[in-house]
Amino acid sequence: MRFMVIVKGTQAENAPPDPQLMADMNKFNNELLEAGVLLGYDGLHPPSKGARVHFSGKNRTVIDGPFAESKELIAGFWFWRVKSLEEAIEWVKRCPNTQDGEGDIEIRQIAELEDFASAFNDEEIRQEKEFRARMAANAARK
Repeated sequence: MRFMVIVKGTQAENAPPDPQLMADMNKFNNELLEAGVLLGYDGLHPPSKGARVHFSGKNRTVIDGPFAESKELIAGFWFWRVKSLEEAIEWVKRCPNTQDGEGDIEIRQIAELEDFASAFNDEEIRQEKEFRARMAANAARK
Protein backbone atom coordinates (compact mmCIF):
# COMPACT_ATOMS: atom_id res chain seq x y z
CA MET A 1 0.00 0.00 0.00
CA ARG A 2 1.17 3.50 -0.74
CA PHE A 3 0.51 6.43 1.55
CA MET A 4 1.00 10.17 1.35
CA VAL A 5 2.14 11.45 4.72
CA ILE A 6 1.35 15.15 5.00
CA VAL A 7 3.27 17.40 7.38
CA LYS A 8 1.08 20.30 8.49
CA GLY A 9 2.67 23.72 8.81
CA THR A 10 2.08 27.16 10.22
CA GLN A 11 1.98 30.65 8.74
CA ALA A 12 5.57 31.24 9.93
CA GLU A 13 7.16 32.43 6.72
CA ASN A 14 10.74 33.39 7.36
CA ALA A 15 11.83 31.22 10.26
CA PRO A 16 15.08 29.46 9.35
CA PRO A 17 15.04 25.70 9.87
CA ASP A 18 16.40 24.54 13.21
CA PRO A 19 19.72 22.74 12.54
CA GLN A 20 18.99 20.04 15.13
CA LEU A 21 15.53 19.40 13.67
CA MET A 22 17.05 19.11 10.19
CA ALA A 23 19.63 16.61 11.50
CA ASP A 24 16.87 14.61 13.22
CA MET A 25 14.74 14.64 10.06
CA ASN A 26 17.68 13.51 7.93
CA LYS A 27 18.24 10.61 10.34
CA PHE A 28 14.53 9.69 10.21
CA ASN A 29 14.49 9.88 6.40
CA ASN A 30 17.51 7.59 6.27
CA GLU A 31 15.72 5.08 8.53
CA LEU A 32 12.71 5.17 6.18
CA LEU A 33 14.97 4.66 3.15
CA GLU A 34 16.91 1.77 4.75
CA ALA A 35 13.61 0.09 5.70
CA GLY A 36 12.38 0.30 2.10
CA VAL A 37 9.47 2.54 3.09
CA LEU A 38 10.48 5.87 1.52
CA LEU A 39 9.40 6.44 -2.10
CA GLY A 40 9.84 10.22 -2.13
CA TYR A 41 9.61 13.37 -0.05
CA ASP A 42 9.81 17.14 -0.30
CA GLY A 43 9.24 20.31 1.67
CA LEU A 44 7.22 23.19 0.30
CA HIS A 45 7.94 26.89 0.07
CA PRO A 46 5.70 29.13 2.21
CA PRO A 47 2.27 30.11 0.87
CA SER A 48 3.49 33.64 0.10
CA LYS A 49 5.32 32.11 -2.86
CA GLY A 50 2.25 30.21 -4.07
CA ALA A 51 -1.11 30.79 -5.68
CA ARG A 52 -4.56 29.23 -5.65
CA VAL A 53 -6.94 28.94 -8.55
CA HIS A 54 -10.61 29.11 -7.54
CA PHE A 55 -13.11 27.36 -9.83
CA SER A 56 -16.66 28.61 -10.14
CA GLY A 57 -18.40 27.01 -13.10
CA LYS A 58 -16.36 28.04 -16.16
CA ASN A 59 -14.68 30.95 -14.34
CA ARG A 60 -11.19 30.75 -12.86
CA THR A 61 -9.88 33.25 -10.31
CA VAL A 62 -6.21 33.35 -9.28
CA ILE A 63 -5.47 34.20 -5.65
CA ASP A 64 -1.86 34.99 -4.79
CA GLY A 65 -0.43 33.76 -1.50
CA PRO A 66 -0.27 34.04 1.39
CA PHE A 67 -3.77 32.78 2.03
CA ALA A 68 -5.35 34.60 4.97
CA GLU A 69 -8.17 32.08 5.32
CA SER A 70 -5.82 29.08 5.60
CA LYS A 71 -6.15 27.15 8.81
CA GLU A 72 -4.16 24.12 7.77
CA LEU A 73 -1.13 24.53 5.56
CA ILE A 74 0.94 21.73 4.08
CA ALA A 75 4.63 22.22 4.85
CA GLY A 76 5.87 19.04 3.22
CA PHE A 77 5.10 15.44 2.42
CA TRP A 78 6.45 11.91 2.05
CA PHE A 79 5.35 9.06 -0.17
CA TRP A 80 5.71 5.72 1.61
CA ARG A 81 5.09 2.09 0.73
CA VAL A 82 4.05 0.09 3.78
CA LYS A 83 1.88 -2.95 4.44
CA SER A 84 -0.91 -1.12 6.27
CA LEU A 85 -2.21 2.11 7.76
CA GLU A 86 -1.10 0.76 11.14
CA GLU A 87 2.49 0.46 9.91
CA ALA A 88 2.37 4.03 8.56
CA ILE A 89 1.09 5.23 11.94
CA GLU A 90 3.95 3.48 13.73
CA TRP A 91 6.46 5.23 11.44
CA VAL A 92 4.82 8.64 11.98
CA LYS A 93 5.03 8.16 15.75
CA ARG A 94 8.83 7.96 15.33
CA CYS A 95 9.02 11.23 13.36
CA PRO A 96 10.76 14.19 14.99
CA ASN A 97 8.28 16.86 16.09
CA THR A 98 8.41 19.53 13.37
CA GLN A 99 6.36 22.11 15.29
CA ASP A 100 7.14 23.92 18.52
CA GLY A 101 5.65 21.23 20.72
CA GLU A 102 2.36 20.98 18.79
CA GLY A 103 1.66 19.69 15.30
CA ASP A 104 -0.17 17.24 13.10
CA ILE A 105 0.84 14.78 10.43
CA GLU A 106 -1.93 13.40 8.23
CA ILE A 107 -1.73 9.95 6.65
CA ARG A 108 -3.75 9.28 3.48
CA GLN A 109 -3.74 6.09 1.44
CA ILE A 110 -3.05 6.64 -2.25
CA ALA A 111 -5.72 5.24 -4.53
CA GLU A 112 -4.39 2.53 -6.82
CA LEU A 113 -5.64 1.81 -10.34
CA GLU A 114 -7.39 -1.30 -9.03
CA ASP A 115 -9.54 0.91 -6.78
CA PHE A 116 -11.11 2.39 -9.91
CA ALA A 117 -11.18 -0.77 -12.06
CA SER A 118 -14.98 -0.97 -12.09
CA ALA A 119 -15.15 2.49 -13.71
CA PHE A 120 -12.86 1.59 -16.63
CA ASN A 121 -12.90 -0.94 -19.45
CA ASP A 122 -9.86 -3.13 -20.23
CA GLU A 123 -8.54 -0.73 -22.89
CA GLU A 124 -8.74 2.27 -20.53
CA ILE A 125 -6.89 0.31 -17.84
CA ARG A 126 -4.18 -0.63 -20.38
CA GLN A 127 -3.88 3.04 -21.43
CA GLU A 128 -3.59 4.18 -17.80
CA LYS A 129 -0.84 1.63 -17.09
CA GLU A 130 1.01 2.77 -20.21
CA PHE A 131 0.65 6.42 -19.19
CA ARG A 132 2.03 5.69 -15.71
CA ALA A 133 4.99 3.80 -17.22
CA ARG A 134 5.75 6.81 -19.46
CA MET A 135 5.48 9.13 -16.46
CA ALA A 136 7.93 6.97 -14.45
CA ALA A 137 10.35 6.91 -17.38
CA ASN A 138 10.20 10.71 -17.61
CA ALA A 139 10.88 11.05 -13.88
CA ALA A 140 13.87 8.68 -14.14
CA ARG A 141 15.42 10.80 -16.91
CA LYS A 142 15.35 14.07 -14.94
